[in-house]
Amino acid sequence: MARFARLRLRAACILLPLLAAGAASAQTAKYDPGADDKTIKIGTTAPLSGPVSAFAQIAKSAEAYFRKVNDDGGVNGRRIQMIIADDAYSPPKTVEQTRKLVESDEVLLIFGGVGTPTNSAVHKYLNDRKVPQLFLGSGAAKWDDPKNFPWTVGWQPTYRDEAIAYAKFIKASHANAKIGVLYQNDDLGKDYLKALEEGLGSGEAIVARAAYETSAPTVDTQILQLKTAGADVVLVAATPKFAAQAIRKIGEIGWKPVTIISNVSASISGVLEPAGKDNSTGVISSQYLKDATDPGNKDDAGYKEWLAFMDKYLPDANKSDWLNVYGYTIAQTLVTVLKASGNDLTRANVMKQATGLKDVRLPMLINGTAVNNSPERYTPMTSLQLIRFDGTRWVPFGDLLKN
Repeated sequence: MARFARLRLRAACILLPLLAAGAASAQTAKYDPGADDKTIKIGTTAPLSGPVSAFAQIAKSAEAYFRKVNDDGGVNGRRIQMIIADDAYSPPKTVEQTRKLVESDEVLLIFGGVGTPTNSAVHKYLNDRKVPQLFLGSGAAKWDDPKNFPWTVGWQPTYRDEAIAYAKFIKASHANAKIGVLYQNDDLGKDYLKALEEGLGSGEAIVARAAYETSAPTVDTQILQLKTAGADVVLVAATPKFAAQAIRKIGEIGWKPVTIISNVSASISGVLEPAGKDNSTGVISSQYLKDATDPGNKDDAGYKEWLAFMDKYLPDANKSDWLNVYGYTIAQTLVTVLKASGNDLTRANVMKQATGLKDVRLPMLINGTAVNNSPERYTPMTSLQLIRFDGTRWVPFGDLLKN
């Protein structure tokens, strides 16, 4: 009897500290809507349909990466649940779907939404409600405005940084160029146009500016307009469907300008192949992610890690589509933030971690770059490498450009 009592006492001595620690842990955990002891719920809007549906692959590859994280034990023991809502790249639908994600689904944060006009439509709403709007699929400079919009963080180098890099290239290599600009008639295209003029020092070298609407069937008329104006350098500030049309039309009419395309459309499978590889040879763009089609990466450890992920979690996806690299990498950035948030999964703490990223090196970032930001400068990625398509793959040239 005495022996049994001693065993009970020993058991109590062991269990009570453990129970106390568990209770203390439960008491110190802090949650806002969308998070609890088991789950972190996030939401995104994506163009699963509509004129830029190619960009839906960002959400699909990000969601696949979160499945991998969950299979590996989750984030601090919690599973990530990602809700993808189709907005068809239509701002009114983005508003509708985002409100549902926040008010009905009660997600912790909005992540990776695609598009400048779509994200703009919910920019104020999310900031007014103090809901994190993180790592957007848009390079608009407006996302880096911590004073007026402290709950929004972009991810990729801004369109401004990119266009200024192209302006430097044009000034150095084509000093007397006559420049034509095809641009999407929204914040995306206007950002490129404004920054190109800034980088050139004036708009005098631009002989023609041709805008298009995303509802337009083609951009053939705009390409003819640029040719007629005598442009010998063309900047195509367009999304994939229209970039492919522009390159193809330039080739069909036998025109031979120096053609630069925005890096949102630098997909070999999604843009250059549909445009025709002969037409695309010589096209210039920029990158900040490793090119999955580059044979030079076959022995790269980061590429091998990404390839193993693709083989297991997206086996039917096109590995030459850079959007699979993009979605994977922004998802890794968010996981870094959530891990750093620990048991304080409040929206305020998530924002604190999302704006204090220090030298985060991810497998598919180009060598020499890392994710960095601060409460004063939100944009995590600022480095670019110019690239030229040789008919088979993108070939880097020039120095790494850091802004």
